Amino acid sequence: QVQLVEFGGGLVQPGGSLRLSCTASGSIFYIYGMGWYRQAPGKQRELVARLTSGSTNVADSVKGRFTIFRDNARAVSLQMSSLKPEDTAVYYCYGDINSRNIRSDYWGQGTQVTVSS
Repeated sequence: QVQLVEFGGGLVQPGGSLRLSCTASGSIFYIYGMGWYRQAPGKQRELVARLTSGSTNVADSVKGRFTIFRDNARAVSLQMSSLKPEDTAVYYCYGDINSRNIRSDYWGQGTQVTVSS
């Protein structure tokens, strides 16, 4: 099966930086796009940033502070700077992936990011 595994979450002080990474593995024919979503307590999951072959989407709330990178065909990273307490959430890696001729959305297990002094 396809798996997305995130690394890099943790506790950081306001104004600090953190880098998240995600690697996809399994029976993958092609990855059309990868990105990051987050979900804070009591809120719906929201887009943070997403990369496809044709476009880059970044949420207004993180624009200018977060940068998304496609490290290779199966990996994506999120460089987070000037972190704010409002950025505290579980961050999920996302993949738009064709596996065995079926194109579907896949999600990582999530990694906790806590911004607090």
